[in-house]
Amino acid sequence: MTSPNPEGLVVTQASLADWPVIRAWAGDEGGDPGVSDGPCFFAQDPDGFFLGRIDGEPVSAISVVNYGAEYAFLGCYLVRPDLRGRGYGIATWKTALAHAGGRTVGLDGVVAQQGNYRQSGFELAYKTFRFAGVPAARSATATATATATATATGVRGAEKSDVEAVVAYDRGCYPADRPQFVERWLGGTGHRALVRVVGGRLTGYGVIRPAADSLRIGPLFADAPDDARALFAALAAEAGGRRVAVDIPETSAVGVALAEEHGLTPSFETARMYTGPVRPYATDRVYGVTTLELG
Repeated sequence: MTSPNPEGLVVTQASLADWPVIRAWAGDEGGDPGVSDGPCFFAQDPDGFFLGRIDGEPVSAISVVNYGAEYAFLGCYLVRPDLRGRGYGIATWKTALAHAGGRTVGLDGVVAQQGNYRQSGFELAYKTFRFAGVPAARSATATATATATATATGVRGAEKSDVEAVVAYDRGCYPADRPQFVERWLGGTGHRALVRVVGGRLTGYGVIRPAADSLRIGPLFADAPDDARALFAALAAEAGGRRVAVDIPETSAVGVALAEEHGLTPSFETARMYTGPVRPYATDRVYGVTTLELG
């Protein structure tokens, strides 16, 4: 897909080889994508990433990733800071948004852009707050105790045999099926995926992965507060004293409380917005969103 635009801007689909540019721009804006997010993202929709170029040089970016026939997610909407205000962003937006066709489109918008998104037909669903910091320090004894407790409460590392169950569980916690993405996300380079199994049944899962400035937790999906608490504690223990960050919907009072209990503080706000109705899903199981870039 190619579209000519003002002042020589040409928008084309981006490839995985272009991801480092997009990731670097997102990091500069405080997004901090994971270091190995690219292959997982492109596994879901390799045609859903776009770059605007002038004389071959990247100046703008966006992703519109399709999930099935009814839902798409917009992210990575970026323009090089020295070239803003020239219409490059909206031209890139219009070209990429056509990729979604008639699907409902979701996004997680920063505060400064939410007014613009409303003008483009997006309506607020809920706010999300990023909590970040170094989890409260634990002694070696406390860490060992936490690990033993997690094992006793059914938390363990996800295995290949868990993939089918996790994909099925994820289906109930997200407004679209995303089996390709979930499978790649569980096994991504540097990713550590944990599940909680009680009575032979999966009651939640979570993933922690490295990013430039922190370890990112997401998703954190669980049946009930006790499941979320056990998973959160185990994921925080995986950090080993490093900074972590997790994006928590304002609707999850328990998720917010868990972050605060571990010494994390709010640092970043976005809003989940949609252009139309989405498939019903168990919002009460969402204690931490997967990623702001793909939902």
